[in-house]
Amino acid sequence: MKKYKQLTSEQRYAIYLGLKDGTSKKDIALLIGVHISTLYRELKRNKNKRGGYSWRLAHEMAGERKERLPGNRATPEWIKQKVLGLIREDWSPKQISGYLKKQENIAVSHETIYKWIRRDKQNGGDLYKHCRHKLKHRKRPVGSAKNIPNRTSIRERPREADGSRFGDFEMDTVIGVNHSEAILTITERKTNYLMIKKLPKGRDSGEVANEVFKILLPFKDILKTITTDNGSEFAAHELITERLGVSVYFTDPYCSWQKGAIENGNKPIGQYIPKRASFKDYSDEDIKKIQYKLNRRPREKLDFNSPKNEFYKHLV
Repeated sequence: MKKYKQLTSEQRYAIYLGLKDGTSKKDIALLIGVHISTLYRELKRNKNKRGGYSWRLAHEMAGERKERLPGNRATPEWIKQKVLGLIREDWSPKQISGYLKKQENIAVSHETIYKWIRRDKQNGGDLYKHCRHKLKHRKRPVGSAKNIPNRTSIRERPREADGSRFGDFEMDTVIGVNHSEAILTITERKTNYLMIKKLPKGRDSGEVANEVFKILLPFKDILKTITTDNGSEFAAHELITERLGVSVYFTDPYCSWQKGAIENGNKPIGQYIPKRASFKDYSDEDIKKIQYKLNRRPREKLDFNSPKNEFYKHLV
């Protein structure tokens, strides 16, 4: 039997965003580094009931097919209880799986953990409330390049800023009730260390530039690039460049996957701040606690070390 290439959750997320934004399948395949036939096979095998494509559902369906392969055995109850405890600590299934394998030599796949969570939800349980977006996903559209005067395209960004070196950052905003409230998020691409700040004046571009300056000033000596989307809140990017001495690059319009690190960094914030919640109900101290908790979680990309530890290793 021919063995097909297994896509990662990040690749499936890029497929979802590309389809949503009307990007051609050829360009999507090129972006995620697979042959066009792999993309067509992915869309055919993992379509939902309405014939559409959900990246999360596709990843879970692929995992369940893997679970049905010969050789799988029932998980001991004591392992399951350990896993359930980590779920209640708001760790993702992939974080739990990788951490247990590395630190305790316990093998349990993240697909299996998702299966337990879905089954618990069907039985009236609340484990799903500890998952990102309650097992759902939401996205907001990004702005047009017309909103940004004198912008520098991501296509002019140095090739070295691919996430393999330390000091390249991405930034974004999480938009709240009636689009009048906002939270600024910034991540370092190599370590995925996340910084979060509530914006008292919402999406005011001058205010955003000031907050970016204050957050990144302690790290000015290691700054190499900043990448963001075309939201109007980043229109004062020239002020950021002037004060921090670092270029700000903008993604192509409606191509949010080009700043995938911060896109993924924003998702788990939804575990702590529900979709319709007002940011006014969260103090600056609350926001700091969320940042602290997220940066302590182990990451597969970091060999299941935490972003906090990896980020500060580069500063000593």
